[in-house]
Amino acid sequence: MKIKPLLDRVVVKSVEAEETTKTGIILPGSAQEKPQIAEVIAVGPGGIVDGNEVGMTVKVGDRVIVSKYAGTEVKCDGTEYNIVRVGDILATVE
Repeated sequence: MKIKPLLDRVVVKSVEAEETTKTGIILPGSAQEKPQIAEVIAVGPGGIVDGNEVGMTVKVGDRVIVSKYAGTEVKCDGTEYNIVRVGDILATVE
């Protein structure tokens, strides 16, 4: 199955957070926050949303920072994805 976003939506997959801090402390799963860095998997076409023209500023393969509690989580073929609006993407990571 393939997920194809509509309008101003973007499908992202969270990038796994490191389980060890830079100083060598191992974090248990319960102490880790929801990852905010994600990889763009699919991008909608943009268009008119709520009467405003929305252009897509990200492309497939970009690494982005997403608002902490943004989007809708979905599971497809055993993989978890998050569908967010392009406005919920805060920055790209280079």
